[in-house]
Amino acid sequence: MHCSLLPLLVSLSPAILFLLPGIIVTQEGLWEDYKYGHGDQDNHNFCTWKCLLFTLQWPGTFCQSLNNVSLCRIPPTVNNWTIHGLWPLHAKNRCDCWPMFPSDVQELKAELTELWPSFVRFKSNFHFWREEWRKHGACAACVEGMNSPLRYFQVCIKLRAQFYIHSLLEDAGITPSCERPYKVEEVQSVLAPHVGDKLEIQCITDEQDRELWFQLKIRLNRNLTVGCDLCTDAEDALKVQPGSRPVPSPGHPCPDQVPFYYFPINHERPQRPCG
Repeated sequence: MHCSLLPLLVSLSPAILFLLPGIIVTQEGLWEDYKYGHGDQDNHNFCTWKCLLFTLQWPGTFCQSLNNVSLCRIPPTVNNWTIHGLWPLHAKNRCDCWPMFPSDVQELKAELTELWPSFVRFKSNFHFWREEWRKHGACAACVEGMNSPLRYFQVCIKLRAQFYIHSLLEDAGITPSCERPYKVEEVQSVLAPHVGDKLEIQCITDEQDRELWFQLKIRLNRNLTVGCDLCTDAEDALKVQPGSRPVPSPGHPCPDQVPFYYFPINHERPQRPCG
């Protein structure tokens, strides 16, 4: 398992000078390397994955994906699709050896709070972000441009702005509703020109056996262009070794032949937005 020394070294006393092969590095110098991602991006043997899943979640039906819906909350400021994560697929190494601290994303805190909130009562926003970095971001850090917590989350914010799903759907007349169901082909025809034809529209089934849309998975190449033909289906991507993959969600691809619902966000009753 490859593990960067920088996160470990920067946690030591600022008074210490570190002697590395051929160079002497101060604490301040190491911190700059750690924060902005220098010095560890050339280890290509570690960067075995080829594809990423950029996953967005819909707050209107997220609560139904929890085993205990009473744990769910939707902050009053959330009225749009939010980020779930950016996940390298088929990474062969566990990447949880690079710690993340609040200071790493302090300058992004306001944006992340809006675009990447936690909907679980006992899990703070930072807990959610740190969890996603540990499980997935540290594996993405082998790519220049994502090689620090700050840069990884900056990329996610830019992708969220690039894939402005709500407006694309709204312009096509696909809006949240408790009464009107939609078909997979309707949504695919609207989104595919913008997010690629390998998107996954993911549903959950509620207690009334209705299919509810709750996630959208966009497949990306390592350079963040849409597509990535080298990937297998998202379902197959979950079969890689434990600890190096996205955590399976309770969702499944929305059935092609069964209409699904795109429920509105209900801040007062997030567990039952449509009764």
